[in-house]
Amino acid sequence: MSGQAERKTSADSPVSGAFAGQYVSFGLGEEVFAAPVGLVREILTYQPPSRIPNSPAYLMGLTDVRGQGVPTADLRIRLGMAPVEPTLNTRILVLDIPLEDRTLSLGLVADRVFEVTSFAADQIEPSPDIGIKWRSDYISGVVRRDDGFVVLIDLPR
Repeated sequence: MSGQAERKTSADSPVSGAFAGQYVSFGLGEEVFAAPVGLVREILTYQPPSRIPNSPAYLMGLTDVRGQGVPTADLRIRLGMAPVEPTLNTRILVLDIPLEDRTLSLGLVADRVFEVTSFAADQIEPSPDIGIKWRSDYISGVVRRDDGFVVLIDLPR
């Protein structure tokens, strides 16, 4: 099967960066997000990161991941959601995100992690056009499910 049949590209769809494949789904409040499983190095039980002075509000600090200090972000704050206190279900997804000139190791705090699931190319829709400018630059696509939508996040952005 060719790459065109396996994924949607800007040539055949408004979806950019969203590919068919396996994703790790996780929750922030009532919202469900997903990241490509190939970018997830591991999922850790939440431990408070070590603070970094003068860092942006969403950057919680550094998490020790097998001897490496990994910057850890509160995805809720980065996406404009209200912060919450960690619970027993809170997890840190440790991701290795390929950028143009390097691989960025990053921890993302999630309220809970659900599952690894597969999405086919024909399930992935572009982010919705609501007629006004809104913060959708982090969305690479959405997948409709019986109980709502899963937002596929564009990690390099």
